[in-house]
Amino acid sequence: MAEALARHMGHHSASAGTHPGSSVAENSLAVLSEIDVDTNGLKPKPIEEIELDGWDMIISMGCGVHCPMLPIVEDWGLDDPVGGSIELYRQTRDTILKNLERLSA
Repeated sequence: MAEALARHMGHHSASAGTHPGSSVAENSLAVLSEIDVDTNGLKPKPIEEIELDGWDMIISMGCGVHCPMLPIVEDWGLDDPVGGSIELYRQTRDTILKNLERLSA
């Protein structure tokens, strides 16, 4: 969700995880669609696929993961909504949006 939301706001963005799933969660796609965010091209990626140079900042969503090899600027402390209700996905989406808006101000 964070990658799509950041791109929607006009930022160059990439997202990756330590244990990515095989596809983007259907609830993620649904809650992004609710606010007309383009999800084309989204796919789960492992951290190893992301080039670490050239980014203004690297942000951790949290999810209880520690990544000592990444120069993380902020950790947003979010719980992974996978397996949760559609409302949990909406709450996660909205929290990501608020944090992105704060950083963009």
